[in-house]
Amino acid sequence: MTLLYFAWVRQKLGTGEEKILLPDEVRTVSELASHLHARGGAFADVFSDLKRLRAAVNQEHVSWDASVRTGDEVAFFPPVTGG
Repeated sequence: MTLLYFAWVRQKLGTGEEKILLPDEVRTVSELASHLHARGGAFADVFSDLKRLRAAVNQEHVSWDASVRTGDEVAFFPPVTGG
């Protein structure tokens, strides 16, 4: 699985992209966020409040209960406002 991080998420984590092996017990975006939170450090901070984040799976905006699978691309980013 490829994980992409944008804006302040990238800055906090110190990387814009990483590849991980998806654990068998992780089936949703929310479970993935919990898995990343459990890494501790900057990951615990970034994923401590999901109201501060949005997610996309394979370039489609999704809710936190969306399914994830091995081979997916999952992006995490702050809410975007226009004006």
